Amino acid sequence: MHTPDFLAAAKLGYSIPWPSTSADSNAKTGDAAGTNRADLARLRDQLLAGGLRNMVATNRKELSDALEARREIEGCGTSPASKACAVQIRFIYQILRGFPPQQVFAQTLLGFETLQAELDTGHPVAVGINFVMPEDGYLSMSEYHRQMLMLDYLHSVYPHVHISLHAGELAPGLVTPDGLRFHIREAVELGHAERIGHGVDVMYEDHPKSLLKEMANRHIMTEINLTSNDVILGVQKQWHPLPIYRAAKVPLALSTDDEGVSRIDITHEYARAVLDFHLGYLDLKRMARTSLEHSFLPGESLWSQPDNFTGVNRACSGLPFGAEKLTPKCTAFLHANERAAQQWQLERRYQIFESSLP
Repeated sequence: MHTPDFLAAAKLGYSIPWPSTSADSNAKTGDAAGTNRADLARLRDQLLAGGLRNMVATNRKELSDALEARREIEGCGTSPASKACAVQIRFIYQILRGFPPQQVFAQTLLGFETLQAELDTGHPVAVGINFVMPEDGYLSMSEYHRQMLMLDYLHSVYPHVHISLHAGELAPGLVTPDGLRFHIREAVELGHAERIGHGVDVMYEDHPKSLLKEMANRHIMTEINLTSNDVILGVQKQWHPLPIYRAAKVPLALSTDDEGVSRIDITHEYARAVLDFHLGYLDLKRMARTSLEHSFLPGESLWSQPDNFTGVNRACSGLPFGAEKLTPKCTAFLHANERAAQQWQLERRYQIFESSLP
């Protein structure tokens, strides 16, 4: 997750008066003025005409430079190369939500423009967008509904850009009770989130059971951050909604949140899930599969049905999962679909690991 330079976009955003018309009488928090689609379309046109699209190349270069610096640090391309060089990296483009709407909209538009340019290459380095900064901050709370309306509009313009949103990273005592009632639902229904980060306050949402059912039916994954939720929110295992999400059959994957802040890695989170929630090997295996199923890598999934890890795409049917020897048809399918190729490699690693067990 990375925040490319947005200072020029923010400056441009502040130079254009924010629309003053009222957009939505049902705004949950604050004044959502200037967020009907006509207002936002005019604002987008003004920002693009003012030079925002010219900033895309700078953002993309910053991302490619970061990957090149990583290759140099780890000695990739040398002999012998570091094993770390085999790890592939993609970026999530971060938007800083804790600022006034002029800046957030300009930065978000720049993010969508950058990601669309990446998609157009066929081999994107940046694969999705996310909103970050503490969700309980004053502007994060008061601007939340307006920001979801921004995403609703921009999704209509850039429908192929993936969206993953931190939503529901809240707990009683951090915000007023009303602030716990709608963030996840709006992220799903207005923000078009394909993945929800945290989702801790789900049972405080209005009609939580219907929300959970909607997330399960629409295959919207929740990223579970056990250590982060404990350390930052004070939500320990007895209050964590992980068992509720599992019972509702919402797709789940374990995530570290900020590794450097918590001084952990993903292995730590898998171990914590076992110790705190008694998850077994098959549960962890499913979560790892789910993480790749909901990755934003380009191409089709390996699996014939979403989140159903029992049958593969017919191009590879009849082969053992993760088989080393492939048919020409399966080889062509995996070559054309990066997500499916990575999923096949995961199955291959499972096969090797499980065959070594006593």
